[in-house]
Amino acid sequence: MRRSAVRPILLLLIGLTFAACSGTAPHLPPPTPVAGETPPMPVPMREFRGAWIATVDNIDWPSEPGLPVAQQKAEMRALLDRAALLNLNAVVFQIRPTADAFYDDGLEPWSAYLTGQQGQPPAPHYDPLTFAIEEAHRRGLELHAWFNPYRAKHPTAAGSLAETHISNTHPEIVKAYGDLLWLDPGEQAALDHTVAVVLDVVRRYDVDGIHFDDYFYPYPINDADGNEVTFPDSSSWARYQASGGPLSRNDWRRQNVDRMVERLHREIKAVKPWVKFGISPFGIWRPGYPEQIRGFDAYDRLYADARKWQQEGWVDYFAPQLYWPIAQTAQSYPVLLEWWVAQNTAGRHLWPGNFTSRVGMEGTRGWAPQELHDQIAATRTEPGATGNIHFSMKALMPDYSDLGTQLAAGAYRRPALVPASPWLDPQRPAAPSVAVEALGPEAVATMHPALGETTWLWVVRARYGARWTLAVVPGWQQHHRLGDAMPDEVVVSAVSRVGVEGTIARWRRPAAAAAP
Repeated sequence: MRRSAVRPILLLLIGLTFAACSGTAPHLPPPTPVAGETPPMPVPMREFRGAWIATVDNIDWPSEPGLPVAQQKAEMRALLDRAALLNLNAVVFQIRPTADAFYDDGLEPWSAYLTGQQGQPPAPHYDPLTFAIEEAHRRGLELHAWFNPYRAKHPTAAGSLAETHISNTHPEIVKAYGDLLWLDPGEQAALDHTVAVVLDVVRRYDVDGIHFDDYFYPYPINDADGNEVTFPDSSSWARYQASGGPLSRNDWRRQNVDRMVERLHREIKAVKPWVKFGISPFGIWRPGYPEQIRGFDAYDRLYADARKWQQEGWVDYFAPQLYWPIAQTAQSYPVLLEWWVAQNTAGRHLWPGNFTSRVGMEGTRGWAPQELHDQIAATRTEPGATGNIHFSMKALMPDYSDLGTQLAAGAYRRPALVPASPWLDPQRPAAPSVAVEALGPEAVATMHPALGETTWLWVVRARYGARWTLAVVPGWQQHHRLGDAMPDEVVVSAVSRVGVEGTIARWRRPAAAAAP
């Protein structure tokens, strides 16, 4: 993802309790209402609403390298505050853009995009990933850690490469390609290193997901004469041929990427089965699929057989970057979306990526806000697609455009739960304990999870006569303000880490306390 730089970010302060929303939940049914209940309990909508927080070239965070730690933290809080205010439920935070780290890591050096010099830690010391996870979870947001698996150097990074960078410690597996450095996917040591880096984060950090974007083999470049430059993997290719490998060079390259995707899916689950693995590939698998589609061939140029990964079930969610407008026939958003849905034979989540930053751009590249509203509507009307991821978070900030405000008043005016992933863990949480009391002028619900359980989110429904309200509350909160009127009943359920809603607990106002 190659995008422009960030504008200054405004601090926003918001509450942590969310409003109601109705809808349907895929995969697992919601708790069963009591027979004859009138009106029936509301059901929270299920929709992934994510945004990428890009760190390469300081696109989203931090706004520039080397900022004071206090300002870095303030900017991250502002992004997460805004995400919660807009009723998003996840952020995808780029923590390894160029074989570097936005976290306290022993395997790769600190990122130059963070401190201004690769290998230099923040001062005073803190761990940005730990900080971002804690702040996201405090707001009820999932945080997915976003890695670039092979890129080792980007021309926008300031300063020299650290002594501990992979290009210095293992130069034999790093190749120069134009103004980039790239790990050679054909080298077993490159695969092992990438897997080790990802699993280190899975083990040490409380992430909700691991995420890759569209970079596998690099996008092709041309030389001064306009001829395409071949990726310099001759040595690893020669060893493969010498070993008797039967594949063509292009098929061998695809196999190299396949091996990484399959291995990571398997090994992430071996460490933490609840951590989702997602990929956001280029939005066109191959030109001609479906028939009207034209454009870049990621299968043949990036060696990314994304359809295979989807159909093999090697990902828990799939987010093809459908970065074109609805009316652009050769790359039409709804046409591509329908095709990707049809490929999803493994029944995993499909959450297309949207080029939201085009809203607010000047000239012919710019989109009217209505394009994004229409794309979200198209996703909602396509069976099998259950959410969107916006590139990038800066496009939803108030100083970029008013799109975020429009979404908050329209498509995202009510919150939603992330669609459940029962293949990761189908068990429903047990019924919590719930009590309601008047504290001064307010009614307050108190919730505690069942013995031995930890709650990710609460769904709190309250009935006032014939009217229900519904709120989604971060699981760490044990108290939820219901307002200045005592409800007739309160129904609470816990939501597990993989989005499965549990058995309800019901509190009813005692008859003696009922209003005359």
